[in-house]
Amino acid sequence: MFDRYEAGEQAILVHINFNQQQDDGDDRDEFAMLVDSAGVSNLAMVTGNRQSPHPKYFVGEGKAQEIADAVRRFEADIVIFNHALSPAQERNLERLFQCRVVDRIGLILDIFAQRARTHEGKLQVELAQLRHLSTRLIRGWTHLERQKGGIGLRGPGETQLETDRRLLRERIKAILRRLDRVAKQREQGRRARNRAEIPTISLVGYTNAGKSTLFNRITEAGVYAADQLFATLDPTLRRIEVADVGTSVLADTVGFIRHLPHDLVAAFKATLQETREATLLLHVIDASDERFRENIDAVNVVLEEIEANEIPTLLVMNKIDALEQGEPRVDYDDEGVARTVWVSALTGDGISLLFDALSQRLRQNMVHYQLRIPPAACGRVRSRLCQLDCIVREEFEPDGSLLLEVRLAEADWQRLVKREDAELNSFILSH
Repeated sequence: MFDRYEAGEQAILVHINFNQQQDDGDDRDEFAMLVDSAGVSNLAMVTGNRQSPHPKYFVGEGKAQEIADAVRRFEADIVIFNHALSPAQERNLERLFQCRVVDRIGLILDIFAQRARTHEGKLQVELAQLRHLSTRLIRGWTHLERQKGGIGLRGPGETQLETDRRLLRERIKAILRRLDRVAKQREQGRRARNRAEIPTISLVGYTNAGKSTLFNRITEAGVYAADQLFATLDPTLRRIEVADVGTSVLADTVGFIRHLPHDLVAAFKATLQETREATLLLHVIDASDERFRENIDAVNVVLEEIEANEIPTLLVMNKIDALEQGEPRVDYDDEGVARTVWVSALTGDGISLLFDALSQRLRQNMVHYQLRIPPAACGRVRSRLCQLDCIVREEFEPDGSLLLEVRLAEADWQRLVKREDAELNSFILSH
């Protein structure tokens, strides 16, 4: 659809520091990792300092000429900026460099396009790409302003540019309709899990924090995991068993990143809904990253944007194998509630502690009762409790009464009380 410059794999990178107090080297390293994740070769990185973006070239005219010289010297095919550029700035830079220019948003969209595997993931990426490109249509053509007669496509007096914009709008509407159907299907699955009182645990965290490795360690699912940004794009759900809680659902989701494009957040609304509806969030953090606190803040910003910041969260400090004195442990708050678990998803150290913490956090909605069932009700009540698989211990007394120790979800107990009449509460000895 777009008559564009031939995209290559040899790139000049551009990073401008707008903070005069410090040189953001870690941000440059992350930028280089993004480029590497996209499969592009890094020929050189041009850096500089500015108080504010230049309206025409984003960088100053002298710096723009420096980049143009680097393009010719290294015979680069593409220039990638670690910043968001306006359509006009991209157009002006392409005209100066005589090669394709991509900003940070376009780079992330390209990585997502490579990673998408499921039908839903591909639709979401295409939606984000179309929304991003819709404001940049004019850049890709040299003949958009003249009117052309098109059989069955063009209205009277409609230019090529107007036709392309109309086709884009129609395609976006079609994708939104299909994603709406996917969202309804996901909602049905969530409602079914809610009816069955199955807790959902959602893995969230900065990209490359080790979420998929942890997911594989817990579930043995074998999902793709790699030491690269955005290795996971499509969400994966697996059942796990948690002590004193029972069956739960663990969801592996896309990683977050600083300055995550708003188009992506909007496009992946259906996927991120798994996070919004979770019972508990496992916030996975790369403990070996010196900027892990900034990464935590970046994830919290996205969680707030998708309205998931109020969900109970358990911090998981991962990659302790990369620390000099990394030992698995659990940190508790003043009330004795597990808040942080230190683990290594790669080696498996601390995973048992993680399950203990999950059990503690999830069973806060559980009840633990000692029951004494009279002989007349033993068979009926015991049968119901066996169906819920909640009997911890049982013992018959000489008079035929049954002593039971049960542990189950509070919602299950309330339903049982409603079904068996309120007399069930009279069987409680202690809790």
